[in-house]
Amino acid sequence: MSADWFAPLLYAEAPAARRARLLEVLREQMERGAQVCEPFKRFLAGQRQTLSDVQALEDLPFMPVSVFKRAEPLSFLDGEQTYRVLNSSATTGQQPSRIAIDRHTAKLMTRGVTAILADFIGSRRRPYLVIDRAPGAGGAASARGAAVQGLMAFATEVCYALRPARDEEREWADPDGLVLDIEGIGGFFRKHHDDDVVVYGFTYMLYLHLGAGLRASAESLKRLADELGHPLLPKASILHSGGWKRLQQLAIDKPLFNSRISASLGAEADAVLDYYGMVEQLGVIYPDCAQGNKHAPRFAEVIVRDPLSWAPCAAGQTGIIQVLSALSPSFPGQSLLTEDMALVVHEDGCTCGRRGIAFRFAGRVPKAEVRGCSDVQHRRRA
Repeated sequence: MSADWFAPLLYAEAPAARRARLLEVLREQMERGAQVCEPFKRFLAGQRQTLSDVQALEDLPFMPVSVFKRAEPLSFLDGEQTYRVLNSSATTGQQPSRIAIDRHTAKLMTRGVTAILADFIGSRRRPYLVIDRAPGAGGAASARGAAVQGLMAFATEVCYALRPARDEEREWADPDGLVLDIEGIGGFFRKHHDDDVVVYGFTYMLYLHLGAGLRASAESLKRLADELGHPLLPKASILHSGGWKRLQQLAIDKPLFNSRISASLGAEADAVLDYYGMVEQLGVIYPDCAQGNKHAPRFAEVIVRDPLSWAPCAAGQTGIIQVLSALSPSFPGQSLLTEDMALVVHEDGCTCGRRGIAFRFAGRVPKAEVRGCSDVQHRRRA
C-alpha cells in the first residue's frame, strides 16, 4: 500500500471510487493468502464465485470472527515471519481471538489508527495520559496494550494512571488489582492542567477510575482537584474503546458515561470520544463524528447485513456488521462478519462532511455467537 492511503482527508473520496480501489487491494491480499494458507484456500474454493469474478465489495466472501478463537492463530505467515501474536480482551470463560502479525502489518496498523485519529482530534503531539498500568515484560500482547500503543504517535510524554494495589489497598482495587497512582498522576495534573492532553482507556477502565465506578478512585480525584484548586484536565480529549456490555448491565448509557468521565477531569462532555474497534481488524477504528455516527476510512469499509437474507441493509435498517480492511495482509482479516449489530443512518451524506456509510453501533448479536466457516475451523484438525 502506498502512502496516499493514509494521507489527510481520509473520508473525502467519493464512495464508488474508494470502494473500487479497495476491492482491488482486498482481492490481491486474499489471493496471496490462499497460496500460503491451506485452510483459507479451502474456504475460498467453497464459494460460489472466484475472487477474480467478484466485481463489488458486497460479493466478497466473509468469514465470521469466531474463526480466530483458536489456540493456533489463522495466519498467512510462517513461524519466522511472525512478529507478534495479539489476544483480544475476551470476557471471563471465553476463548480470546488470536491474531498473528508481521512487522509490515504492525506498521500498517499503527499508521491506520494514527491517520484516523488525526482526522478527529488533529495531528499535533501532546501529553498522553493512559488509564491503565505501565506495560510489563513477557506474555502475549493484548488488544488493550495494542490500543494504548496505537496512540503513542500523538504523545510528547506518557503517564500511566494505574499501578498494582498494595496489600492494604486490595479492597479498593479494580478487578485487575489496579488502583490510581495518585502520586504519579498528581504531577501530571499539576504540569498539564491547562494543556491540550490526550486521555485513553478501555471503556470499563475509564468508568471504574474516572466515572465513579470505584468509590476510592472518585474520592481520590476529588481530593486532588480540591488540593490543586482547579479542574484537573479541562482541555483534554478523552478517547475510549472496548465495548459497553459491562456498563449496560449497570444501566450506564453513553450520555451518563460521558458526563461522569468529563466531570471527573473538568472537561466538556463532548470531549469524550467513543470508538468502535476490534483486534481482528486492528488498525481500523470508528470514532463518533459530531453527529454521533461512525464512518469507514479510505482503507476500510463497513457493510451492514440483514441477518436473514444477508443482503446489505438500507438506511434506517439494523443488521450485522461486516468489516473489510486493507491493513491485515498477514492474516485473513480482509472481510469479516462480526458479532455486532449496527443501524445504517446514511448511505452517504452525513452533515459532518465524511463520505460513505454512516452507522451507529447497536449492541451484540442477541444470545448467540455468529458461527460458520467449517472448512477453516474443522478441516485443519484433520
